[in-house]
Amino acid sequence: MKSFPRSIFSCLLLVLVLHISSCIATDSVLQLNDDVLGLIVFKSELHDPNSSLSSWNEDDDTPCSWRFVKCDPKNGLVSELSLEGLGLSGKIGRGLEKLENLRVLSIARNNFSGKLGPELSRLGRLRSLNLSYNRFTGSIPAGYGAMRSIRTLDFSENLLSGPLPDHLFENCTTIRSVSAGGNLFTGSLPATLQKCVVLGSLNVSGNRLSGSPEFAGGLWMLKRLRMLDLSSNGFSGRIPVGLWGLHNLKELYLQNNQFSGLLPFDAGLCIHLNRMDLSGNLFTGRIPNSFQRLSSLSYINLSKNKLNGEVPTWIGSLSSLEYLDFSGNFMNGNLPSSLGDLKLLGHLYLSENRFSGEIPKTIVECTRLTELSLRDNDLSGNIPPGLFELGLETIDLSSNDFSGLIPPLSTRLFDSLRVLDLSNNNLTSKIPAEMSLCTNMNYLNLSWNNLQSWLPPEFGELKSLSQLDLRYTGLQGSIPSELFNASTLTVLQLDGNSLTGPIPKEIGNLSSLTYLSLSHNNLIGSIPMELSKLRKLMILNLAFNKLSGEIPEQLGSLDNLLVVNLSFNKLSGKLPRGRIFDDLDQSALEGNDGLCSPKLGQKCQLNVPKPLALDPGGFRNGDGNVGSETASQRFKHRKFLTVSAIIAICAAVVIAMGVVMVTLLNLKAQKTVELMQPSSESLSSTTGKSCPAMGKLVLFSSASDSRSEDWVNNAQSLLNKASEIGKGVFGTVYRASVTEGRVIAIKKLISSNIVQSQDDFDREVQILGKVRHPNLVSLKGYYWTPQLQLLISEFYANGSLHDRLHENSAPGVPPLSWPQRFKIALGTAKGLAHLHQSYRPPIIHYNVKPTNILLDENLNPKISDFGLARLLPKLDPHILSNRFQRSLGYAAPELACQSLRINEKCDIYGYGVLILELVTGRRPIEYGEDDVVILCDHVRSLIEQGKAMQCVDQTMKECPEEEVLPVLKLGLVCTSQIPSSRPSMAEVAQILQVIKTPVPERMEIF
Repeated sequence: MKSFPRSIFSCLLLVLVLHISSCIATDSVLQLNDDVLGLIVFKSELHDPNSSLSSWNEDDDTPCSWRFVKCDPKNGLVSELSLEGLGLSGKIGRGLEKLENLRVLSIARNNFSGKLGPELSRLGRLRSLNLSYNRFTGSIPAGYGAMRSIRTLDFSENLLSGPLPDHLFENCTTIRSVSAGGNLFTGSLPATLQKCVVLGSLNVSGNRLSGSPEFAGGLWMLKRLRMLDLSSNGFSGRIPVGLWGLHNLKELYLQNNQFSGLLPFDAGLCIHLNRMDLSGNLFTGRIPNSFQRLSSLSYINLSKNKLNGEVPTWIGSLSSLEYLDFSGNFMNGNLPSSLGDLKLLGHLYLSENRFSGEIPKTIVECTRLTELSLRDNDLSGNIPPGLFELGLETIDLSSNDFSGLIPPLSTRLFDSLRVLDLSNNNLTSKIPAEMSLCTNMNYLNLSWNNLQSWLPPEFGELKSLSQLDLRYTGLQGSIPSELFNASTLTVLQLDGNSLTGPIPKEIGNLSSLTYLSLSHNNLIGSIPMELSKLRKLMILNLAFNKLSGEIPEQLGSLDNLLVVNLSFNKLSGKLPRGRIFDDLDQSALEGNDGLCSPKLGQKCQLNVPKPLALDPGGFRNGDGNVGSETASQRFKHRKFLTVSAIIAICAAVVIAMGVVMVTLLNLKAQKTVELMQPSSESLSSTTGKSCPAMGKLVLFSSASDSRSEDWVNNAQSLLNKASEIGKGVFGTVYRASVTEGRVIAIKKLISSNIVQSQDDFDREVQILGKVRHPNLVSLKGYYWTPQLQLLISEFYANGSLHDRLHENSAPGVPPLSWPQRFKIALGTAKGLAHLHQSYRPPIIHYNVKPTNILLDENLNPKISDFGLARLLPKLDPHILSNRFQRSLGYAAPELACQSLRINEKCDIYGYGVLILELVTGRRPIEYGEDDVVILCDHVRSLIEQGKAMQCVDQTMKECPEEEVLPVLKLGLVCTSQIPSSRPSMAEVAQILQVIKTPVPERMEIF
């Protein structure tokens, strides 16, 4: 065969090369187009409020120039997509699976919702997946465990539920980090965890996981684990010895569980441990000596356990320690001098123990110390002078037995100090004037000492000072006007001293002041009119002084004023007009002989001369005495009504018309509900004949464990066997026994034709299931079919507050005492404040009343039925009217007017009625034979007559008047007819805490 000419061969080779190049280029363009297509499809299903993805253009040949997109420079394919914190919302649909070369995907800190689909699990080259801080619901799909290239998985801070699936760790030989904290996962840790042989970080904190760590799925076999976070779950039992075989562990967080027993003796084997938090558990015994081997430890927190014994002397050998917290235990003995060897220590908390002796002088050698708290111990002796030469930000030595002088402050402390609390000691020195040089100090408390000092005028230079407490410190002289230059003050307490002179007019400069208490001094002069400038003032106590003159009329305009005490002064004249003064009781005014008020039994006289006049209705009889009027003359005088009488009659007519209208609406609503509510027989039949597989059971916690098949196949039969314990407008509550004799409460929601779609229902219930607070009923799970919706929660054997107040017929059960009632009032306020403040939009209860306040075994209040209005958005006006009827007396007036904006002020009104009911033991509305008693009006009337203690429930043996009266007045303020005049629930809780502040016997409370 003859060979081709050289020129022809070269031409053929060139053609072949061009063809191959063309094919390669075509494949690349097609692949790039797939990336563009995938991202555009993904974007099309999103809501982008800030137009962050505006650069994503479907006409581009490549997405490599788009914002938040990175490409591999070798092949030009998308390798990283990072969309963190862009405010995006919607569901993850199709599109991303087109990105075959994607290695890093992060959509953290957005508002994505819905269930996780299998699409992301198809990204075969994905190494890092971050879905944290969104609103994903449901469980983790099975495909996520088959991602063989994955190294980092982050599902934290979502609404994912169910157990952590075994399949997630089935093929986890490459996974380095898993974070699933802040969700609603239940059950125990999966057994497949032991397959994650290279796992270095595991975070499942803030869920509802439970069980004993002894069977934690081979957790202790993960020898490469460096960070383990099991905090804020329900784990219990003893920590097995195997935990400390994790020799590479650097961070360990087990706080806020129910671990018990002794601290493990072999903990010292984790020689690389840097941070350890075991706080908020039930550990007992002493700190084991093996801890001294943890030479790398910089953070240790053992607070809020039941540990005893002394602080070990070897503590100084932990030379890397920066944070040490042993507070809230039962530890005792002297503090070791070896604490001074901790040269890097910045935070030392040993409060609320039983330590005694002196503060070791070596503490001043901890030159990096910034926070020191030794509060509530039995420490004594002098405060080491060198302590105030450190750069401390917080010094809390309160409630001990320290004596001697307050050490002089150093120039270093002037710049650093923010909190100084030396209260409840036996200090005797004068107040150092150089304290005014601590320009960053915002809290100063020297109360309950014996300082015998003048009030330094230089304190007015503390421009950051928020709270100043100098009660019972032996202060002398007058109040310097310069003090009121500290315009940031919110709390000023100077009670129980020997202060003289007038109240300076400059007090009006304290525009942020909410609490002013100057009682038990020797102040003279008049109450300054400038107090009326303090628009935020809530508590005013000027009792037991020598103040004189009239009460300024302008004080009546302070809308936020809740508590006033002006008793035992030399005041005179009339009371100002205004809400607070209209409601004042006699105890807040007594001891002022010159005051004229019906509350004190003294009528006010007009300040004009009376003209001489004859009584036209009188006549003289034969004896020259003034006789009586004739019957016709008396009738003539009585037929003219006073203005107040006319107003009262008009108000009564309006109220009567309103009652009639509400009653008619209620009758109509009852008929509507009867028509809408199916009978139990028809419901049972419908449920039984429908497909059982349609039933969906979701349990948020294994504490509510029951066999799922019992629910799915026979939920209605469980209700039939259960006992009904209550009925409300949202549904009926049953008491039911499930597996192992556990008792739960089941709420069957009202007729299903007003319940929203399953997806919306799931989402809202998941949100409610994540609501956690000590004073809220914890939702344990729910059950769904199209015909039946059930909510599962804890059962409380003590019943409701209504039962204890009004239907307590059980023999041997004593009536609620005042401390118990106060605890219920404060706990309920804290629970409602959490609902109003911690969620956006706020969760509004709409139905605050004693039947919805359940009591646990310690009589702690648990608010139930919160958020149900979110589950039933289609309630028509008739059902709302029915709810209004059931809540008669608790419902805020604006609920009857649909044109007004309904907000959290409605809850505050119901709460106000509730605390009045707690104090009085009476129902909000009581019907007699001839009249109707409305509790708010009844209490207000008795307070105005100075008979407030006649309101109190007589079944209480002891109730301190100094606490009862402010609580009654707070209830009246909460039930103001004007919503804007009601305080917030956070303010209510704060006021109650002020009222209940524990004080020594020597302090008199207003």
